[in-house]
Amino acid sequence: MELFKEAVDYLETQHIPVEAAGGTGPDPLEDDVFQEEDVFSPLQTDSMDLPDTPVLCTLEEMLVRRLMVLRTVLDSEKIYLNELETLLMPMKALKATAGTSQPVLSSQQVRSVFYQVPELRDLHRDFYTCLRDRLGPLGPQIHPETDPGQRPGKEQGQMGFHLTVGDLFLKIVSQLGVYRGFIDNYESAVEIVRRCTQTDQRFRILAESMMFYNGPDKSKTEYTFEALLYKPLDRITKTTLVLHDLLKHTPQTHGDHPVLLEALRLSQSFLSGVNEGSQCKQEVTLSRGMRRQLMRDGFVVDVCEGGRNLCHLFLYTDLLLCTKLKGGAQGKQAQYRFCWYLPLAGLKLHWGPERERTTDTHQRIHTMRAKMYVLRHELQQIMKPVPLKSLATRTTERGRKKMEQLELMFLTHSPFLTLELHSPSGKSHTLVMSSLYELEEWREAIHKLTGDNIETVPPDLLTLTSSCVKLRMTQQPPLHSILPQSEESLCGTLSVAIHSACGLQQPASVYVCVEVDGFEFYESQAQTHSSVSSLSPHWDQEFSFQVDGAQNLRVLVVLQPEVGKSCEGRVLGKTSMQLDPALLQKRWRRQTVSLGQVVVTLSLKYYPHPLDRPSLAPAQQQRIFCMPIGAVAQQEGVLVPHVVRCCVEEVERRGMEEVGIYRLSAATSDINNLKTAFNTNLREAVSRLRCVDVNAVSGILKLYFRELPEPLIPTELFQSFTKALDIPDRSSRSVSMLSLLQSCPSVNQNTFLFLLHHLKRVSDRQDVNKMPLMNLATVFGPSLLRPPVAVLGQSSPPVDISQEVVVQVQVVYSYLQCDNLPAAQTCIPHDTATTEED
Repeated sequence: MELFKEAVDYLETQHIPVEAAGGTGPDPLEDDVFQEEDVFSPLQTDSMDLPDTPVLCTLEEMLVRRLMVLRTVLDSEKIYLNELETLLMPMKALKATAGTSQPVLSSQQVRSVFYQVPELRDLHRDFYTCLRDRLGPLGPQIHPETDPGQRPGKEQGQMGFHLTVGDLFLKIVSQLGVYRGFIDNYESAVEIVRRCTQTDQRFRILAESMMFYNGPDKSKTEYTFEALLYKPLDRITKTTLVLHDLLKHTPQTHGDHPVLLEALRLSQSFLSGVNEGSQCKQEVTLSRGMRRQLMRDGFVVDVCEGGRNLCHLFLYTDLLLCTKLKGGAQGKQAQYRFCWYLPLAGLKLHWGPERERTTDTHQRIHTMRAKMYVLRHELQQIMKPVPLKSLATRTTERGRKKMEQLELMFLTHSPFLTLELHSPSGKSHTLVMSSLYELEEWREAIHKLTGDNIETVPPDLLTLTSSCVKLRMTQQPPLHSILPQSEESLCGTLSVAIHSACGLQQPASVYVCVEVDGFEFYESQAQTHSSVSSLSPHWDQEFSFQVDGAQNLRVLVVLQPEVGKSCEGRVLGKTSMQLDPALLQKRWRRQTVSLGQVVVTLSLKYYPHPLDRPSLAPAQQQRIFCMPIGAVAQQEGVLVPHVVRCCVEEVERRGMEEVGIYRLSAATSDINNLKTAFNTNLREAVSRLRCVDVNAVSGILKLYFRELPEPLIPTELFQSFTKALDIPDRSSRSVSMLSLLQSCPSVNQNTFLFLLHHLKRVSDRQDVNKMPLMNLATVFGPSLLRPPVAVLGQSSPPVDISQEVVVQVQVVYSYLQCDNLPAAQTCIPHDTATTEED
C-alpha cells in the first residue's frame, strides 16, 4: 500500500519517529526516550541489524532506563486505546441506521470502514492490561535526565531485573496479522469516509469533530475521522521502534533479552512483508501482461498417502501453492518448504463426502479436547494473580506452548470435510477442513479464478516458495490459545433454532448448517435435516452448543443434490453474524438473517455458566429404537422425533413417484444399517438416508413405529376407537375420532398428525405410485394402533383377531379421510420475547 510504504520510508530516511499525519494529540512514544542514534530501520529484515547493547555506568541505571521505556509504552498504549475507542464510538449508531430507509452508511460500508478495528482494540486492551498489572508495584518513576539529583536506587534496579515483559511483546507481535487486514482495507475505508464526508452532511458533522478526552483533567482533543483511521498505521511502525529501544536497555543476561529479539525479528519481518509485498506480488509477468498476485492464503490439512499434514496454502492468480512452515529458531527467519503446486487452468473442484471417523479417531479427538480444557483451566488459575516472578512466568509459558501443541494436533486430526482438486494433467490432491464456511470461501476464491481465461507460466518454485514469508497475509494457524480473549465472547450454552427460509428461486430440497467459533472443547457444528422440495422450506429444528470464547455464528444454506447425480451439495448462501451476549441472555431472540438471496429465520438464546470438563470418551447417543416415543422427543427437545421427520422428508424428496412406496420392502441389511446409525449417530444416519434405496427409508420408518414399546395411539383407547367406528354418521364419527386424538399425549398426537398429512400427500400421487389411502392405512394401521394384551386373571371382552386388524386399518383410514385434520407442531414453541432483522 503506497501510503503505508511512504510512512515507513520516511522513518528510514529521516531516522526519527514521525508524528501521524492528521494527528494532533501528544504521543509519549515521541519524547526524549527515543534519540536519533537509537532509531532502527524497520526495512532491514533480511540481515537483521540488532541494536548494540549500550554502555551505561551501572546495571541499575540500565534497568531504571528500561523501566522508563516500559512506563512510556504503557502511557502510549492508554492513549492509543482511547483513540481506538473514539474511532469505534459511532459504529453502533451507524449500524443501527444502516437498516433504515435513510442510512448514513450502508451495512457494507460500515463493515469496510471499521474493518478489524474492534479486533485491534481487543488486542491492545489485553496487552495494556497485562503490562499495567506487571508494572504496577514497581514504585515511583525516576527521571535522572530531567532531575540530575535523582539517582536510581539499587532496590529498584533489582526489582526491574526480575520484571519480565518479553512474553507480552512476543504475544502481541505474533498477532500482527490482524493489522494486515486493516492495512489492506485502509484505502477503501478512507475512500468511503472522504466520499461520504462530501456527500452527506450528517456524516460530515460526525467525521470532522470526533472528541477524545485524555488525562485526569479530561482535556479534549479533536480528531477527524480520517486522522483516527491513520492511527493504526502509525502504531505498527512504532512497534518496531519500541522493541529496538527496549532491547537497548535490556541486559543480555536478562530473561527478556532472547524473547525481545524474537519479537523484534517478527515485527521487522511483518513490516518488510507489507512494504515489499506489492512488489513481490508482481514479480512474474505473464505473456498477456497479467501479474501473478497472491489472492488468498491460509492453513489447511493436506491428506497424502493416508497421512495428514498441516500446510500453508497460497492461492495466486494462476496457481495453487502448498507449503509447510519450518519454524525457525529464535532470532532466525522462518522459512517455507515446497510441497506441491497445481495450475488453476482447467482445475476441477469437488466437495467430497465427509470422511468417516473411526472409533479410534473419535476417541483421540475427545482425548485432545479434554486435555485442552484441563490445560486452559490450569492456565486461567495461574494467571488470576498476575505472575510477577520469573518462575511463574516460565510455568505459564510452558503451559501456553503445550496448549499450542495440542491445538495444532487438533487442527490436524479433527477436520473431515474434503475438498478434492483435480488437474487436467492427472495430478490430484485432497484437502480437509473443519469448517464448511471456510471450505466454501476457498472454493469460491478458486472457482472465481479458474473461471477466467488464464494462462500459466511455469513458476520458479524456489523463488516463489521463498517469497511466501513476506507475502503471507495469515501469519499463523488459527490457535485460540494465542488470540486475545474478548469480554464479549460467550461461555455457556448457546441454543439455536432454525425455523424457515425464503427467497429460493425455484423449489428445492435444502438444509442449514450452523457453526460457532471459540475453543473446540465440544461439538461446534450442526445441520438440519433436508427439507422437502419447496420455495419456503421449514425445519423448526433446535441445536444446543456448549461454547467457550464464541464470538461469531456462521449460517449456510446448502442445496441437497438430486438423486442419482453427484453427492456434492451446493452452498446457496452463507453469512457470519456476531454474537452479543447482552442481547441473547436467557431469552429467545428471533432474527431474520440474509444470506444473499436466501433469507433464514432463526432464534438464539444464550445461558452463561461454567462449563463441565469434556468426557474423555465420545458421548454415547441414547438409543431411539425400542424406546418410548415421549422419551426420545424429550431428549431431542421436539414434538416429532427426528427419525420420523427425516424419513418422511426424504420419501417426499425422492419417493413420491416410487411404485409401491411403503408396500415394497428393501434389503434387510440396508434397514439394519440405518437402524444402527440412528441409534448411534444421528448425523451419520441422515447422511446415509440420502444415499440408500428409498424403500429402505420407508422401511426404517415402518420399523420405528413397529418397535415402539407402546404404540403411537395408546392401547387404552383401542376400545374407544372401536365404538367410534360404529357411529354411522361420518361427520359425527369424525368429531368423535378427533376428540379421542386430543386425549393423546402431545408427542403422540403431533407425530401421528405429521404422519397422516404425509400419507395424504403420498396418496395424492396414487396415479403414479399406486398407493391409495386404503393401501397406506393397511400398511401402517397394525403398527400405530394395537389392542390391549389379555392379562391372566383379568376379564376383558374377547376380540376376534381378524376384527382387531379391521379396527387398526379403519381407524387410520378414517383419519386419512378427514378434511379438517389439524396441522402438526414439530417443535416445542419458543417464547420469543424479541424480534429483529439482520
